[in-house]
Amino acid sequence: MSPLRLPGPPHRVKDPHQLIAESGADLEGHGLKRTMGLFQLVCFGVGAVVGTGIFVGLSDSVAKAGPAVVLSFALAAITCIFTALSFAELGSAIPVSGSSYSFAYATLGERVAFLVGWCLLLEYGVSVSAVAVGWSQYVNELLSSLFGWQLPAALSAGPGDGGVINLPAVIVVMMAATLLVRGIRESAGATAAMAVLKITVLVMFCAIAFTAFEHGNLTPFAAHGASGITAGASLAFFSYIGFDAITTAGEEVKNPRRNIPVAIMICIGLVTVLYCAVALAAIGAIGPEAVSDKPAALSLIVNQVTDSTVGGGIIAFGAIVAIASVVLAVMYGQTRILMSMSRDGLIPRVFERVSPRTSTPVANTWIVATVFAVPAAFSSLDVVVHLTTIGTLATMVAVNIAVIVLRRRNPEVTGFFRIPLHPVGPVLGVGFCVYLMYGTGWRTWTQFAVFLAVGAVVYAGYGRSRSRLAGRSAD
Repeated sequence: MSPLRLPGPPHRVKDPHQLIAESGADLEGHGLKRTMGLFQLVCFGVGAVVGTGIFVGLSDSVAKAGPAVVLSFALAAITCIFTALSFAELGSAIPVSGSSYSFAYATLGERVAFLVGWCLLLEYGVSVSAVAVGWSQYVNELLSSLFGWQLPAALSAGPGDGGVINLPAVIVVMMAATLLVRGIRESAGATAAMAVLKITVLVMFCAIAFTAFEHGNLTPFAAHGASGITAGASLAFFSYIGFDAITTAGEEVKNPRRNIPVAIMICIGLVTVLYCAVALAAIGAIGPEAVSDKPAALSLIVNQVTDSTVGGGIIAFGAIVAIASVVLAVMYGQTRILMSMSRDGLIPRVFERVSPRTSTPVANTWIVATVFAVPAAFSSLDVVVHLTTIGTLATMVAVNIAVIVLRRRNPEVTGFFRIPLHPVGPVLGVGFCVYLMYGTGWRTWTQFAVFLAVGAVVYAGYGRSRSRLAGRSAD
């Protein structure tokens, strides 16, 4: 079937029927095995979401919004919910590994799809570095609770944070890669166990913190006004990044047309309730000033409330497990995005090769681990958080537009779930995403513009001429 074209200048648009057929979405995946059920998929989503954003990033959001950070989390959640509906419909209709990239390719054309894939390098790849940096902070907190000593700053922080190299961050990235190359069944099982553990730890934190809750700590509630809530929401949004990783498992999920949308909605609902409860408990226990800009804030709160390091040590252990599961799930998503782009000839073919022994993209996984261990070792958390956030929001804008285009161009392509009151939901999703992008600040916008320009050059110099949709072989 010849590719559809948009009006005006020619755009290479990949027909969604062709995309589904190539990936074997209704049969077995492209060399991948369907081993994940609904429970594992929900745990995978929670594993990709709950980590550094709440265990480490909470203190930064509180610094911007104060007690009104609860509203910041709610605003970020609303943004995610509208976009999650679009992901759910597209994931149900086009259940393939490429997530936002594949959805854009089937609707908005190859140029936009490549830039979406380029932005996903920020969302999935750079966020691996960010969460690994947060993992290192809680490793030191656990060592302090158990043994009374910590790793020296030279080995546990990057140059921007007063150290030389963040060795624990590198270790957790390599550990995740080792597990991923062994197989999806092992990775999914580990992610499910870690997801259950970290939910238990956060519930335990709320139970302890609420025993010291004081209403006075919530006043003044919105001391920094609406601008503070917006700035807090832009930071809090980082805590939700990863739910769309569920759609990257489209070729390894049983009954993907049903399980993908259901898992997305369960994941977003569960995480939102959990985040708002944690934020309220933390501020209510010790006040916003004591929470702001504190590394390993949740452990510090439990230590203060219980007047002991035991509870804080348990929280630190839970954070280590939680953040490690995010590294695992997000690295998984990144490798599947690159695999889809490689199939289309837009990046080298090494990324699409699947090991016949493990049914995993082994070379792809080790390349990703090696590349993103570098910023994990030498970057500060705040630098990568803002850039990751704006890149993720940009891909969400594309997804909301894509669902509108798919309905109009290919109304016959449907799945288990369809957005009610279409197109109101996707339009609101675009609006909320743009609003939070505005809150990231001009410096982040400048960095993002440079990043997109580099991506456009890479596409023009490599991807466009090697695209398989254009009828030419990839190198």
